Amino acid sequence: MTYQPLSLYIDGVFLPADGRRELEVINPATQEVLGKLPCATRQDLDQALSAAQRSFDQWKRSSPMERSQVLRAAAQLIRERAPEIGYGISLDQGKPLEQAIGEVASCAEQAEWHAEECRRIYGRVIPPRDQQVRQLVVREAVGVCVAFTPWNFPFSQAIKKVVAAIGAGCSLVLKGPEESPSAVVALARIFHDAGLPPGVLNIVWGEPAEISRYLIASPIVRKVSFTGSTPVGKQIAALAGSHMKRCTMELGGHAPVLVFDDVDVERTAEKLARYKVRNAGQVCVSPSRFYIHERIYDRFLTRFAEIMASIKVGNGLHPGTEMGPLANARRLSAMEALVEDAAHCGAAVHTGGQRLDGKGYFFPPTVIVELPDEASVMREEPFGPIVPLVRFSDTEAVLRRSNSLPFGLASFVFTNSLRIAHQVSNALEAGMVNINHFGMGNVECPFGGVKESGMGSEGGVETFDGYLTTKLITQI
Repeated sequence: MTYQPLSLYIDGVFLPADGRRELEVINPATQEVLGKLPCATRQDLDQALSAAQRSFDQWKRSSPMERSQVLRAAAQLIRERAPEIGYGISLDQGKPLEQAIGEVASCAEQAEWHAEECRRIYGRVIPPRDQQVRQLVVREAVGVCVAFTPWNFPFSQAIKKVVAAIGAGCSLVLKGPEESPSAVVALARIFHDAGLPPGVLNIVWGEPAEISRYLIASPIVRKVSFTGSTPVGKQIAALAGSHMKRCTMELGGHAPVLVFDDVDVERTAEKLARYKVRNAGQVCVSPSRFYIHERIYDRFLTRFAEIMASIKVGNGLHPGTEMGPLANARRLSAMEALVEDAAHCGAAVHTGGQRLDGKGYFFPPTVIVELPDEASVMREEPFGPIVPLVRFSDTEAVLRRSNSLPFGLASFVFTNSLRIAHQVSNALEAGMVNINHFGMGNVECPFGGVKESGMGSEGGVETFDGYLTTKLITQI
């Protein structure tokens, strides 16, 4: 397999550089240049918007059966092409090949589930006060949408937005991640080959701030969807709000983990350690603040640190690799800054703590202990393989600590007590609460946060809410 050529995709045509400005795409494991990504010009953006508007006028009137057929065809192509797309993700994003292929293959369910649900976008009849009146509520596609997706799960984050928009009858201009673009180009190819009409999906690249400002300000655009950090999400939401455009925002988190003293300590520690290093901790719902009951703290730490230290870190294409590199040099610097700040706060590095020698953006699984809540890693989303472990003894106190930050995306609870599970799941201020497993993320479940972790949900019956308007028809 090779790294596939990169391009724009506008109005059903794949456009190479042809004199456009290009960005280098770097392999984070080797720091080698994989390819060059063409950036959209203003003319390209205008063409994409025009194509999306023209195609929307037709696509919104298409039969749900036609949309379902396209989505089903896309699902089949995803399964067939998962190995080659996963190979590209491992090259430009860095995650182990098996995980990369798994990311792509799992997305076939996204297309299939939306293929079914788009056939069930129902309205309703409201009983009238006057029998000569007919009152109907219908749901209609909102219009042209723009979406911005991140580099950590380049295929799965993009497809969530694409299938929801397409299934609802909307058209879309998508700006994917310039650091790991191969998956989004492959996604465009899948829908192109699945028979999606030209213009319904358009892919552009370039300077994120410039493109977001230009697209959001366009009077053609009616809806904005963004997945990424909270600071950038606030900027995007402010831009959209200034033009009264609806938003779906899936933003950062800082997921608390509450481990009570009635669990199988060693088994829980191992499960959490292996889940933490998934995608090198570069996951918005990654467990990131570990509160361990004082009665089991020492046992938990021993087993947890043992597993973290045993994780094989390396090139995602090498056999046996369990954790790949961080996405870029900025993430390395961020990890070092968090470790340094923790040390200044009196914490101790129990495992890891320093970047690995040689080429590539490698940082080992790191465990930090004996740190106060004021340490940066307890307040800022680490988005990397760093774990702060702290003790707790009182349930109400640990809930206050868990809810003390402005984030509210995911949370995790481990207990064998039904009473504690009920109490804690009700009290945690998070869009998703996982009890004794990692159960979020299935397409039939809503995925989203509260507070500064976003607005709206992707997946579940809520998936189309951001892409539909509600119209009352009252007739006599």
